[in-house]
Amino acid sequence: MNLPNLLTVLRIFFVPLLVAVLVQESLRVRIAGLLITNEFLALAIFLAAACTDLLDGYLARRWGQITTLGTLLDPIADKLLISAALISCVQVHLLPAWMTIIIVGREFAVTGLRSIAAAEGFTIKASELGKTKMVAQVAAVSLLLLSVHWPALRPVANWWLWGVVVFALVSAGDYFLKFWRLIDAGIKLRRRRELLLMERKAQKERRRRKRAAAAPWSIVSPFHGSGGRKTRP
Repeated sequence: MNLPNLLTVLRIFFVPLLVAVLVQESLRVRIAGLLITNEFLALAIFLAAACTDLLDGYLARRWGQITTLGTLLDPIADKLLISAALISCVQVHLLPAWMTIIIVGREFAVTGLRSIAAAEGFTIKASELGKTKMVAQVAAVSLLLLSVHWPALRPVANWWLWGVVVFALVSAGDYFLKFWRLIDAGIKLRRRRELLLMERKAQKERRRRKRAAAAPWSIVSPFHGSGGRKTRP
C-alpha cells in the first residue's frame, strides 16, 4: 500500500476516534499545563483528518500513484468523516437534526447515483461544486466546535451551515443532471444500435427471400447450349 492510500485509510480510522471524543462532554486533557476540552481535541482530530484528504490526492497525482483502491476509498472516507462529525454535533445539541439529514442524505444519494452510473458503464466525476462543498463543510464544523467556547462565532457558524446546505442541494442537482444526461445518451445510443441491428436482419431476410424466389429458375435448362431455344433437327 502506497502513502496516499495509507493516508486515506488513516482518515477512516480517525472517524470512530472523532465520535468518541466529541460525545464525551466531560473529557478533559491537560498537556503542558494547558487544559484541553473535548471540543478542542475533537477539532484537532477533525482538522488532521481533513488535511489527509488534501494530502493524499496531492501526493497521488504528484507521484503518479493514483490507484483503483484509492479512487474508491477516498470519497467513502470523506463521507464517513463529515457524516460522523455532523451526527455527533446533533448528539451534543450543536446542530439541528434536519440540516444533518439533508447533508448526509445528499451524500448517500450521490453515492447511489454513481453506483448506478458505474453499473451502466459511465463515470460521474466530482464537480467543482462538490469540491467547494467539502471545504465549506470542514469550515462549518470547525466554526461550530469553536463556538462552544466562543459564542460570538455561532452566527458565523450558522451562516456556514446554511451555505453547506445550499451547496449540498445545488451540487446534488448538478449530479442528477449529469446522471440523466448520461443515461439518456446511453439509451439513445442503445436504441440506435438496436434499430440498426433490426434493419440488418430485415435486409438479410429480404435477400434470403429473393434467393429463395429465384431458386427454381436457377436449374440448368436442357437447351442451355442453344441459348435456351429448342432447335429443329
